[in-house]
Amino acid sequence: MAETTDHDTFADAVREGRLWVALSGNRPVGFALVKMIGSGLPHLEEIDVDPPHGRRGLGTALVRTVCDWAAASGSATLTLTTFRAVPWNLPFYARLGFVEVPFSTLSPELAAIVAEEAHRGLDPATRAVMAYQCGQPLPVSTR
Repeated sequence: MAETTDHDTFADAVREGRLWVALSGNRPVGFALVKMIGSGLPHLEEIDVDPPHGRRGLGTALVRTVCDWAAASGSATLTLTTFRAVPWNLPFYARLGFVEVPFSTLSPELAAIVAEEAHRGLDPATRAVMAYQCGQPLPVSTR
């Protein structure tokens, strides 16, 4: 399933300070996009690094930046959803301090995200909801 994020979503995120871009020279090679799912409830909606620039720490730097931003913004938790079985997804976030949130304990906002993903064709059984407790120290090394 090919999806793209629309221009207005990016423009709103830039205006509201919820988009971070990794550059190689002047060329964008990655980004992290946060969606506010409620008052003080940031959700890492999307993160992407151009594959030729992968495995260089850009994704880690983007996630760490978002975690720092969420903590500085006064948020208690930063959430995300990811594929459960893709080897570089759930373990990557776990190494950065995210923990899985059982579906039975999801807030209404997170349950709505899972439902929206299901509506787009993503089987909830293949997905994991994860949360980072803002303010906790980020691990020094992820490899």
